[in-house]
Parts: sequence; structure tokens; C-alpha cells
Amino acid sequence: MNPSALTAAHRSLPFGTKLRVTNKDNGRSVVVRINDRGPFVKGRMLDLSRGAASQLGFIGSGHTAVCMARV
Repeated sequence: MNPSALTAAHRSLPFGTKLRVTNKDNGRSVVVRINDRGPFVKGRMLDLSRGAASQLGFIGSGHTAVCMARV
């Protein structure tokens, strides 16, 4: 896995699925591709790569509320 790539992990979406993920706090959005399974933390639906989190502006906090939509 390339941490700077725009990728994400989801428990059930097929690999290769593209999602537009929008940070609810600042309105920034990015398109990511599902390439892994997870997250394994209860209550989370999506794990983003470091590159995607950086573009969404929440790298310092570690997590944030987002909206997801298939592209």
C-alpha cells in the first residue's frame, strides 16, 4: 500500500470502487479508490490513506466526520 496514494479501506465495497469523500468540517473533498479491507475499529466505516487524509485536512486529528458517495 502506498500511503500517499488516494486510497481507502472498506469492509464490503468491492475493490476498485471509487468514492468521493467530503470532510464535513471544512468542505474539502477527494476521490479515493477502495483497495483494502477494514476498518477494524468499531464505529468506523472507512479508513483513508495518509495522502487522502492530508488532502481532506484532518491529518493532525486522526479522524473526522465525512460524507461518502460513489463516483
